Amino acid sequence: MSQVEHFDTLILGSGQGGKLLAWHLGRSGQRVAVVERQWVGGSCPAVACLPSKNEIWSARVAYLARHAADFGTITGSVSVDMAKVRERKRGMVELEVGLHLQAYASSGAELVMGSGKFVGPKTIEVQLNDGGTRTLSGDQVVVNVGTHAAIPDVPGLQAAEPLTHIGALELDYAPAHLVVLGGGYIGIEMAQAYHRFGSRVTIVEHGAQLMGREDVDVAEQMLGILRAEGIEVILSAQVAKVEGRSGKSVRVVLRTASGEQVIEGSDLLVAAGRIPNTAGIGLEKAGIELNERGYIRVNERLQAVTPGVWAIGEAAGSPQFTHVSVDDFRIVRDNLAGGNRKTSDRLVPYTMFTDPPLAHVGLNEREAQRQGIAVRVAKLPMSKVLRTLATDETEGFMKVLVGADHDRILGFTMIGSEAGEVMAAMQTAMLADLPYQKLRDAVISHLTFAEGFGALLSNLPARPA
Repeated sequence: MSQVEHFDTLILGSGQGGKLLAWHLGRSGQRVAVVERQWVGGSCPAVACLPSKNEIWSARVAYLARHAADFGTITGSVSVDMAKVRERKRGMVELEVGLHLQAYASSGAELVMGSGKFVGPKTIEVQLNDGGTRTLSGDQVVVNVGTHAAIPDVPGLQAAEPLTHIGALELDYAPAHLVVLGGGYIGIEMAQAYHRFGSRVTIVEHGAQLMGREDVDVAEQMLGILRAEGIEVILSAQVAKVEGRSGKSVRVVLRTASGEQVIEGSDLLVAAGRIPNTAGIGLEKAGIELNERGYIRVNERLQAVTPGVWAIGEAAGSPQFTHVSVDDFRIVRDNLAGGNRKTSDRLVPYTMFTDPPLAHVGLNEREAQRQGIAVRVAKLPMSKVLRTLATDETEGFMKVLVGADHDRILGFTMIGSEAGEVMAAMQTAMLADLPYQKLRDAVISHLTFAEGFGALLSNLPARPA
């Protein structure tokens, strides 16, 4: 073991929450080191959130160009240059890397590029990417190692070398027929994008509906949107085996209620969940415990069972969104300074960046029923929101949940244009504990999508007598 270098705070992984904490503590005068094995800034700016939304936007431009005549603009034949799509995405990633390196330099936090592994309490040995090793320790240690795509144990699947979201964002061609295993958020986003790039696309989902955590009406609406675009969706299908190799030819054998079904495609994308990157990094040598799902065991303050050890982001079992990792940073930052912030009192929204997007915050009907919370529900088709008459974006609906015995808003879901932006206004009302009447009667700018709040909330049933 090399000579131990000591830091005030040592962070394993440079994802969103970890890097923000490093920069904050570095600017505060601490000696901080961040160990990162591959991606400066973590996966979000390199291979996940930003790159995927970059390419999804390119796909939307292609879609709009093909439908320009519907709006009075006549174009010629439309084709997609996937090499240019990839080049645009890579340019954005390079810009992000430069900005991250500037932030490390200005904060004084040290970025150590290499693979880190615990060799003792609060001590990490790093196999440096450019050769050699360093051994680092810290008064405080933060584990921020994230997750990776799960590859189900299906005969032939591993040998087929399937794409994950990382490889899918590096293609310089549109697959002739892309088969997507998984009807969750990532799978649906990628499926729609590649269909708009020109691929034939088939989604295979083992559950009875897409997006298993969503209410049935939400899943059915999204299913209709995808099928209307020409995307094939097969539900309640178990993958029995896979033959061939992605990028050349693949054959996916399914078990369905009606018998065996075979899908033949050119490329295979697996979007079947995530696995924490907690195996093989020596956590047991540091006294860091895992829960039954392989995530680091933490309390509501994000403290591990070992004193002086914290965990941030997906490896801590936090909801798998970058904005949650940012809030994890705030929790750990304030608790390190003597505060008492917790994960249990936050309201977590999310957005799926399909077209139209899906946005949700708070409870849905399924969760309310499971928790025994009585609610009143109102829905409004997006076709009833006046702005959609101008934009032709009539697909989807808004849905709101309000307490049965009070007037506070408990949940909101929207499938519709600018759903994520509209949801933020509803989330603000929820955070302020406003009675729904305040938002219903608000003077909201015309002609906007949020203007639909008035009609939506006017549809709520009265409180039970």
